[in-house]
Amino acid sequence: MYIGLLTGCLGGIPLKEKARWASVHGFKSLELACWPRTNSRDYSGSEIDVANFTQEEAEKIKAYFNEYGLTISSIAYYDNNLHRDLTIRSNINKHFKKCVDAAVLLGVPAVGTFVGRNIDKSLEENFDEFEVVFGDLVKYAQERDIKVIIENCPMIGWQVAGMPGTISFTPELWREMFKRVPNKNFGLNYDPSHMHALLMDYITPVKEFKDRIFHVHAKDTEVFKENLKTYGVFNKQLNISSEDFGYWRYRMPGLGQVDWKSLFKELTDVGYAGVVSIEHEDPLYEGSAEKVKEGLQIGIDYLQKLI
Repeated sequence: MYIGLLTGCLGGIPLKEKARWASVHGFKSLELACWPRTNSRDYSGSEIDVANFTQEEAEKIKAYFNEYGLTISSIAYYDNNLHRDLTIRSNINKHFKKCVDAAVLLGVPAVGTFVGRNIDKSLEENFDEFEVVFGDLVKYAQERDIKVIIENCPMIGWQVAGMPGTISFTPELWREMFKRVPNKNFGLNYDPSHMHALLMDYITPVKEFKDRIFHVHAKDTEVFKENLKTYGVFNKQLNISSEDFGYWRYRMPGLGQVDWKSLFKELTDVGYAGVVSIEHEDPLYEGSAEKVKEGLQIGIDYLQKLI
């Protein structure tokens, strides 16, 4: 295994500068945030304009990544591929395919996204829509030898307060997901932080889904047991803010409660040798590029001792 990072946290710094900084600070790979050039998502980014990306641009990026001793672990575009507005959904699906095309030009093995959710329909109806939408998206990627990786974030409150915005955040749902779309290039961007936040076991599922774990996110979670006693599993309902999110918050690896040593042992035991990519969403290390970089350094310094 080797350590990378998702670039969105570093904001509008040019990609070449991000790559140079990452190389100097010990990272081996970058996960390129590739949302549309115009978007309002938090923790997003647009390292390359995939809608107009050319082979010439790809060769320039590959050249300086090679110079810095870096690889690109995946193209990251996490949006709602089952959006209830069919025009918006179509645009998201089309952008995902453009990300696949960019991955081909760059020689990148995977594109990451969310399944999402049609908030107007039941979970069962969502899986029916998922089968159609992702049957097409995964096939498009498979024909181009690209893996599709789903991050297991529940995106609670993304569309309706207190309600998951995706249908792909537990092993129960993964089983249905892979039953409906069984293609071998379809898998997970496995993120233990979401499972710990939901009070789930993030170690045991590794064996069951060993053939579907194509990428790993390194994000930690801090659970406040006293707050959990007060708010319960549905978490805080009123006056939610970045200062008081409820019974848990994201942290840099090593500053939360994820048992990384045990997780890495389990991943090693099942033969995983890929990237462990830091996804920086720690609210205590945000606010400036310097603070973000300080957080990333804390994360890699901790993880390197365990890999």
